[in-house]
This record gives sequence, C-alpha cells and structure tokens, in this order.
Amino acid sequence: MPGTRKLTIACPQCGSTDVSYSCSPACCFNHVCADCYTTFEPVTHATGATLAEVKPPEPLPEAADPTVACAKCESTAVYMVGAEELVCAKCGAMLTLELTEVAPG
Repeated sequence: MPGTRKLTIACPQCGSTDVSYSCSPACCFNHVCADCYTTFEPVTHATGATLAEVKPPEPLPEAADPTVACAKCESTAVYMVGAEELVCAKCGAMLTLELTEVAPG
C-alpha cells in the first residue's frame, strides 16, 4: 500500500508553495498564491498507470489546501506519491499535473 502526502502545488509565477484553494469543486479549482497573488487552476492527466490500495495521507487535507480533480473519475482524493507523482486514492490512477488559467497577481 503506497504512502501518500497532501498535494503541494508551486505557484507558476513565483514558485512559492504557500498556495490556497479558493473555491469549491462544484464551481472550479481556482487557487491563489499568498506571496504574489497569482491565480491559476490545476488539472490532471491520466498516465495510463495505476496503483492498488492507495492510502490517503494522515491528516487529511484541510478545505483550503490545494486540490485537483482526477482526470479519470473526477474525485478530489488526489495525493502525492513521490517528488512529482500524483495518484487518485479512489480509482488508483497515476496522474500528471498541469496549471491552467494562470493570471499573474
């Protein structure tokens, strides 16, 4: 069972990881950087690989922690399992991350 950790997203403008999720999954995935106020929306892409029995991190992310939807099942139970690798705890899909809608602060 692979260990996971909370999603960390670096600001595409300044590189800070002091990033907060500022909306709700029913609306969008808008994130804002606390250092330079750049806003952006992360999206995932499935790699085709999967992991079995993915265990969510402890503690679970807070509501304002960075989040993104799984490209395969749309779950927001997406966590990190390596330096840059993402996995969905619901369907096991391995994912890559892309930042879209970047608006410098």
